[in-house]
Amino acid sequence: MDRLLLRYFLAVVDTGSFSRAADLTRVSQPTVSAGIARLERDLGAPLFVRSNRRVELTEAGARLVEPARRIEAAFLEAQAALAETHAVTTIRLGLASTLAAGFVEAIVAACRALPGVRLELVERRAGELAALLDRGRVDLTLGPLGASEARRALALSEEPYLLALSETHPLAGEDTVSADALVDEPMLVRRSCEALPLVSQFFTARGVRPFMAARSMSEERVAGYVRAGLGLTVMPQSLGAPGVALRPLAGFGLTRTVGLVLEPGEHGRAARSGVVEAIRSVADRRAVSGG
Repeated sequence: MDRLLLRYFLAVVDTGSFSRAADLTRVSQPTVSAGIARLERDLGAPLFVRSNRRVELTEAGARLVEPARRIEAAFLEAQAALAETHAVTTIRLGLASTLAAGFVEAIVAACRALPGVRLELVERRAGELAALLDRGRVDLTLGPLGASEARRALALSEEPYLLALSETHPLAGEDTVSADALVDEPMLVRRSCEALPLVSQFFTARGVRPFMAARSMSEERVAGYVRAGLGLTVMPQSLGAPGVALRPLAGFGLTRTVGLVLEPGEHGRAARSGVVEAIRSVADRRAVSGG
């Protein structure tokens, strides 16, 4: 039985007129008349008694009303369920550019596995994320936490900043490297590093003013420069890469806490999407594995 014909039938029943039924279903009156005629042929019985002044149901038409309403209600329920299944929630995640690539990749994979979630990534320097959140440009941010974010943040991990040098460098065998040993060593500047001013102050206070062999916004490229022996740098432990040795820098005990910050009033939507829990799970797995 054609659902469209049942809709024409119910429209005539509800409006009492073929012309008003046509207006209700947004088709022409001849279309409604032809549809009712076809339905009557399919059922083998007349459904309406037509006159110039009114339209009345026949006995067969009266018996069809309730089943037709149940069928229409079932169609509408199925459509609503399908719409809910295919509903997509876009979660905008602000990412600090100094997060480890493997960590971000694992987060993307975990979030893509969530049903009905579409992830939009916005990558910025760590210091720019708070402004994005305050302006409503992102729903949550992931990166190093500042003191002002501690109250509304969800801390995920803590890690030290270490001296990065090539595994073939003579100092790579030391348990701890002193600033004095770096006086003649070329250095590399990680321009996106959120701790860059503190690193600079540390070396300046100890009279170390090295030659800057390269300045780069790319963490991957800096790691390549270190591996090739171009120079040394200071980086968070999670940014370590093959061929790069990470050693504690004597007197430099700086650490960073990486965590999530959610937009005020948006915690419910972000949490319901499953993104927050997915990110926490990835962080927990990496903590257990030491990755």
